[in-house]
This record gives sequence, C-alpha cells and structure tokens, in this order.
Amino acid sequence: MGETDITQLWVYLSTKPLTGLTITLVAYSIGFWLYQKTNRNPVCNPVVIAIALIAFLLESTGTPYATYFEGAQFVHFLLGPATVALAVPLFRQMETLKRALPVIIFGVLFGSLVASVSTVVLAWALGASPETLASLAPKSVTTPVAMGIADEIGGVPALTAVCVIATGIVGATLGPMVMNLARLKDWRARGFAMGVAAHGIGTARAFQVNETAGAFSGLAMGLNTLATALTLPFLWHWFFG
Repeated sequence: MGETDITQLWVYLSTKPLTGLTITLVAYSIGFWLYQKTNRNPVCNPVVIAIALIAFLLESTGTPYATYFEGAQFVHFLLGPATVALAVPLFRQMETLKRALPVIIFGVLFGSLVASVSTVVLAWALGASPETLASLAPKSVTTPVAMGIADEIGGVPALTAVCVIATGIVGATLGPMVMNLARLKDWRARGFAMGVAAHGIGTARAFQVNETAGAFSGLAMGLNTLATALTLPFLWHWFFG
C-alpha cells in the first residue's frame, strides 16, 4: 500500500462516525505493540492499555462517550460473532471435554457461587449499600447478562458493567501470576479458572497463551453465565427478599 493509499484511508476513517472506530483500532494497536515489546507481560494487557488511552483522549478533548460510540459500535457488534466463534476450539477439544464433564459442572457451580458470595460478603463488610451489593454480585459474568441480572435483583446495571470490565481486566492481568504461584500447570485447569473468574477478557488472554486453555476458558465462561443467570436471582430473592 502506497503513501497515497494510506492517506486516503486515514481521511476516510477519521470522518464521523468512523472516528470512534479509528480511535479504537489505533489504541488497541498501541496496546498490542507494547504487549509484544514487554515479551507478552500480562501486566501490559492490550485491552487495559486501549481503555486507558481512549478514556484519556475522550476526557482531554471533552468528547461525549455517545459520540465516540457512534463509530466504536462497529467493534462492539463483532463481540457477538467472536463469542459464537468460540465454538470452533470447543469442538476440537470435544473428547477432552466429555471426559472432564463431571468435574467441569462441579467447578462451574462452585466457582460461580464463590465469585458472587466472596464479593458480596467483602463489600458488605466494608459497609456497601444493598443496591451496591446487588450490582457487584454478578461481576464475574459477561457484561450484557450481568447487567440484566443486576437489574432483576435491584442493582444498578451501569455500575455492574464497570465492575464486570474491571473484573475481567484484573483477572486477565493477575490470573496467570496467581496460577504460576500456585504451580497450576494444566492448561485445561488454567483456562477454566480464567473463564469462570474473568469471563470474556480472561478468555481472550487464555487464547493468546494456549488454544486448549482458551477452549476451556470459553466453555467455563458460557457455563458460568448460564449458572449465574439461573441461580443468582433465585438465591438473592430467597436470602434478601
């Protein structure tokens, strides 16, 4: 591609509503470049860097989020196909998944319960309001479902969305370090833990490291979402009325 072609492409992408798309792609490219330069250090997570760069740019220029999202929605739309595409590595690991099915079911149920209970108990001990507790409870589930659960049990969906993203970022960044300290080497277990604790962002991180880990992470993310959506509202209304 010549210099003229690149200039024309930039002019096209920098016009509204594609400005948001351009910003998103450039920010992530910078984040991924830094990630590679640091030998794929999990602390330099490309998603974290991209979010920080975009937030700084929007704040410094006074650009409303709604204006930015006019273009960024094209990337947002791709989340659906990307999630569906997780079925491909799952299919490749089907025999392994079948053998580990009982352990997987137990792990999802236990992991889902621990993720919600530990968060609620800690927040309650720190004096959080009932509304905040309800917003935090589904924080380990993918964003759209978590927001729906929060709304059902009396939380604030917007607060839940922020907590979900923060959970995914922290899980993707610190999860590998914690598992290394625990000397957990099985890629199936590592991926499964990332999927339950850090949903989509953790799954993306798992795929960057190992395909088997990514497949188990995707499975765990989906099953955890299903388990939490089915059980959390019932348990919440049972305990809190």
